[in-house]
Amino acid sequence: MNDHRAGLTNYVLRLTETLVQQGANKAVISPGSRSTPLAYAFSKSEDMQTFIQTDERSAAFYALGLVKATGRPVVLLCTSGTAASNYHPAVTEAYYARLPLIVITADRPHELREVGAPQAIDQIRMFGEHVKESVDFPVPENRAEILNYMEQRAVRLLAVAKTAPQGPVHLNVPFREPLLIDLEGQAPVSRFQQQFIGEASLSNDMKDFLQQAITKSKRGILIIGEQPPELQKEQFWQFAKLLQWPVLCDPLSNLRSQVPADCIDLCIDQYDALLKSETFSEGVQPDCVIRFGPQPVSKPLTLFLKRVCPKTYIVVDESPNYRDPLGLTTHHLQTTARSVWQEMDVCLERTDYTNQWLQANQISTDVLNDEMYFNGDEGHIVRQFIAHLPNKADVVCSSSMPIRDLDTYFKKTEKDISLFCNRGTNGIDGVVSTALGIQEGRKRTTYLLIGDLAFLHDLNGLIISRLQETDLTIIIVNNNGGGIFSYLPQASVEDYYEQLFGTPTNLTFNHIAAMYEAQYDAVSTVEAFENVMQATKTSSLRMIEVFTNRADNVEAHRTVWREIAKRVECIEG
Repeated sequence: MNDHRAGLTNYVLRLTETLVQQGANKAVISPGSRSTPLAYAFSKSEDMQTFIQTDERSAAFYALGLVKATGRPVVLLCTSGTAASNYHPAVTEAYYARLPLIVITADRPHELREVGAPQAIDQIRMFGEHVKESVDFPVPENRAEILNYMEQRAVRLLAVAKTAPQGPVHLNVPFREPLLIDLEGQAPVSRFQQQFIGEASLSNDMKDFLQQAITKSKRGILIIGEQPPELQKEQFWQFAKLLQWPVLCDPLSNLRSQVPADCIDLCIDQYDALLKSETFSEGVQPDCVIRFGPQPVSKPLTLFLKRVCPKTYIVVDESPNYRDPLGLTTHHLQTTARSVWQEMDVCLERTDYTNQWLQANQISTDVLNDEMYFNGDEGHIVRQFIAHLPNKADVVCSSSMPIRDLDTYFKKTEKDISLFCNRGTNGIDGVVSTALGIQEGRKRTTYLLIGDLAFLHDLNGLIISRLQETDLTIIIVNNNGGGIFSYLPQASVEDYYEQLFGTPTNLTFNHIAAMYEAQYDAVSTVEAFENVMQATKTSSLRMIEVFTNRADNVEAHRTVWREIAKRVECIEG
């Protein structure tokens, strides 16, 4: 074997072994020429599981879904040129969602850069500030110092990706031709063996401060934003049970499911609807808020907190770059949520303030359980969708209306149901691929709730269903355009609304279902939808297209909100 091939083989095999050793044992590959050496090395490794997606943008979101599902770093590999550019949307989402995505872009060697060579663009730090760190690796050589440098640099990059705040990192790896490796070769012995990343615990000052803040508060609430899949729910609810404060659970916290019986009344799942009432909002102003995770989806909650501006607003965030889009934080605890739940044992009596929230939550729940307030709108569809979810199911949804409807209609349950959504940047691109990645990572029955425009954004995500097994049911709410804008001031400017915001396409997806040999149903009533949901799934990929009307949907939602507001006005503060 010549020196070039030996050096190339040793380099990519050692890099592969290092990635696996540091916990990145899944790789999503977008086929291309320049990435050939690593593609061979990943496929050859018995410890690296590989997935193929030909569309780079969809591949990146698929990898992102795998990270969300497992909580572990996932490798993303493509060839040089604009292939790498297509990774940028998912890389940006991973950065703001704090997901350890390991992006590897193959590149031309240095002598072919900026000289007009094909498939050669400037890939150095091409993702800018949307990755935590970016490194241009050396061209493979059959020298020990090159291998050692490459290994140590990869280890550090993986550590950066996994250290709070977690996030994507970028490895740009140039290769000279020829690109074939020795498939019978063995990775050189690695010098580096193991890395340990510690977890922060509460300092005595933190404990003393929390003890005083909690005990002095007369009107305290807990707000729980999106949490990782490894969340220890029992630990949280033990903490909440001791405090006896109302717990405002974002649907993505996944604390609305598997709620212990002795804590289920503390779980406030109707705050989004309740806080639309000015009367109720005025009566439940808190003096202390403790928030875990990012700011929840609910806009009424956001407006409520900005208006109230609580005297004490504590954000528990493991990163020094704590998240606070409202600018309300008075105290930041740089530690993990789990540390607080495990180490604090403040025990309080339930207050009238807590009972006020609990009473209102039950009133809102009663309205949402009353059939008279539903007439076949999207809320009614989502309500029935949730009712028919089996135990041990995952639900992925797109941003805009699907996540907001789940916020309203996904009520606390003893079922094991988990919700996922890309809320790092709140985009609607890549949702199909994210759902497929989550399904693969968790191996559970998975449903995707998505609008017609978001579905159009990522039709190529379905390609992966032709290359591997999956188990996904897609509920496409087709209201012929951007339904979320119907709730915004833009809807009042009728002359331009449909052209600029409604953007009707008049498309249906039966032909897409046929292309991918998916089980397909089209429905336009709640009764038909219920029948379809109860029918047997006969294909690994299923699409249920639900046709709705945007204008009717807006009025139906507002009718429910008005009824809830009217009923909670009688609650005394």
